Amino acid sequence: MTSGAHVIVGASLAGARAAQTLREEGFDGPVVLIGQESERPYERPPLSKGYLLGKDPREKIYVHPQEWYAEHGIDLRLGTAVVSIAPDAHQVTLTDGIRLDYAKLLLATGSQPRRLTVPGADLEGVCYLRRVEDSDRLREAFRPAAAVVIIGGGWIGLETAAAARTAGAEVTVLEAAELPLLGPLGRECAQVFADLHREHGVDLRCGARVEAITGAAGRADGVRLADGTRIEADVIVVGVGITPDTALARAAGLAVDNGIVTDASLCTSEADIHAAGDVANAYHPLLERHLRVEHWANALNQPQTAAKAMLGQNAEFDRLPYFFTDQYDLGMEYTGYVDPAGHDRVVFRGDPATREFIAFWLAGNRVLAGMNVNIWDVTDPIQALVRSGTPIDPHKLADPDVPLETLLTA
Repeated sequence: MTSGAHVIVGASLAGARAAQTLREEGFDGPVVLIGQESERPYERPPLSKGYLLGKDPREKIYVHPQEWYAEHGIDLRLGTAVVSIAPDAHQVTLTDGIRLDYAKLLLATGSQPRRLTVPGADLEGVCYLRRVEDSDRLREAFRPAAAVVIIGGGWIGLETAAAARTAGAEVTVLEAAELPLLGPLGRECAQVFADLHREHGVDLRCGARVEAITGAAGRADGVRLADGTRIEADVIVVGVGITPDTALARAAGLAVDNGIVTDASLCTSEADIHAAGDVANAYHPLLERHLRVEHWANALNQPQTAAKAMLGQNAEFDRLPYFFTDQYDLGMEYTGYVDPAGHDRVVFRGDPATREFIAFWLAGNRVLAGMNVNIWDVTDPIQALVRSGTPIDPHKLADPDVPLETLLTA
């Protein structure tokens, strides 16, 4: 039994960063990091980017070297899981029945892929991309002339499509909406990504409704659409979103609403339990709303706030949401947050058709978010514009001859 330990549930990027911060902030008590997977903590973006493309070696995906955990006194327990939490007793129970006492508990349980529910969805050859073994499987499957069908035109779907095309596979992307990424980006920016993939040979089918996965001898061999069309496939990748893994929190009586509800310090409805990463629906003091963000930057940075708060420090998480993507020769960074109905226009600096531009989402001339495509070293000024809340002249915002850094002083 571990008495008075700081226990972290979820040995991925968020959990590892929390453990690191506890040590950096001077905590010298027991730290237990528990993970279901047999792999030590690793980062997930490479699984659909550099690692999937074969550009990055496996060692590059890991958060820390293997020896780091022992050197820093982190009790890393892999291949096991927490099955229950008893907040009143300050205990967690593991799959093998072992009970651990905790002084503070961090839930970094992440999220799980949404599962396809159509007939045939459980056939062999229907893949999801969440764990490193999933990426390994797809690396083997993406080969010249292989028929790859990707269901879902979100970020994971499009990055996976780019990797498959780069490997020489024949790729079909099935998207239910009029355009991929239409919800998060809006029509003009979404069209940029649609055109990009079609120019690289992807058969992008929008407004597509999947009716069933077809197969023989227990293995998937195609996708049938609602209009009767059947698309042959050697491998099918499903990327229709993720859901926060809140089962433990819900069973323990924590407040759950689109994730584990926390305050700005990442503390849940139980004073000694915090949450961070994909699973946390945290109050954002700058945006003045609860927000759950499913991106790498949150898993990287939120645990630092949570760990400091667990140590009694006055810490709040107010970083702006940030994410990035790399597809073919397009690189993009996005900073800020826009509710789909919360902006009144998009201002472009540069021509989207050239795939070298910055898009700004505005409400009442206030910049809510910015997306830079193949333009670099502008994240800091974009963040400054968003954080200021100051109305900005949209004509100057669109003028590439006006440095972004001067807009707040003009």
